[in-house]
Amino acid sequence: MKIVTWNINGIKARIENLKIWLQESQPDIACLQEIKSVDENFPREEIEALGYHVETHGQKGFNGVALISKISPDEVNRGLPGDDTDEQARFIEGVYATDKGVIRVVSLYLPNGNPVETEKYPYKLNWMARLETFAEERMALEEPLVLAGDYNIIPEPHDCKNPSDWEGDAAFRPESHEAYRKFVNLGFTDALRNVNDEEKTYTFWDYQAGAWQKNNGIRIDHLMLSPEAANMLASVEVEKHVRAWEKPSDHVPVAAYLNA
Repeated sequence: MKIVTWNINGIKARIENLKIWLQESQPDIACLQEIKSVDENFPREEIEALGYHVETHGQKGFNGVALISKISPDEVNRGLPGDDTDEQARFIEGVYATDKGVIRVVSLYLPNGNPVETEKYPYKLNWMARLETFAEERMALEEPLVLAGDYNIIPEPHDCKNPSDWEGDAAFRPESHEAYRKFVNLGFTDALRNVNDEEKTYTFWDYQAGAWQKNNGIRIDHLMLSPEAANMLASVEVEKHVRAWEKPSDHVPVAAYLNA
């Protein structure tokens, strides 16, 4: 089973790229972030025509997540539990039946958190605390669980070309790293780092200052696996070539292959 995470940075701007990619990459489940669309305006018919099932949790103008899959989910849950007042569309969970049992797959889009002196940073940390609580509850089910998405966290200095450029940024602050470690320490495996410890392995290149051409990137898109999912992990691939397409997202797809 091929499970992919991709911050598409606007479904309207990237629909043609998405269709080409789906036909080329053939993911079993694609977790999209930042679709920037309300549910009723998402171009589901174009994707369904390629043989995929579509589930969205959208929002006008920004945020928004989606699950695109070759098989229909048995259950879909929208919105991260823990704060009924949170209206930002950043979380969707699907439960899928496989030959080896069920697998839970989440597409998530963590808050950016910048500027850190505003309310955006406490919101980011609170969201991470809620994610930790959710993950702990799901881990108790002892089912394969994949939390895939744009975490807006640079885990280690070697996950960016120039660490000094990111000092003070919400993605690289000590409080963010502490919250991320608490989440990981529940027992999650970083799929990519489990099979690839190479430096200069990035998933995001800014549109500005020739970042792509200079390979001035960061790694913020992660597939985090519960122990049951980690036991199924075969390989991970960063589909870097997509960044060179016309009208690209500033993120690229990251794919985990599971024996599921």
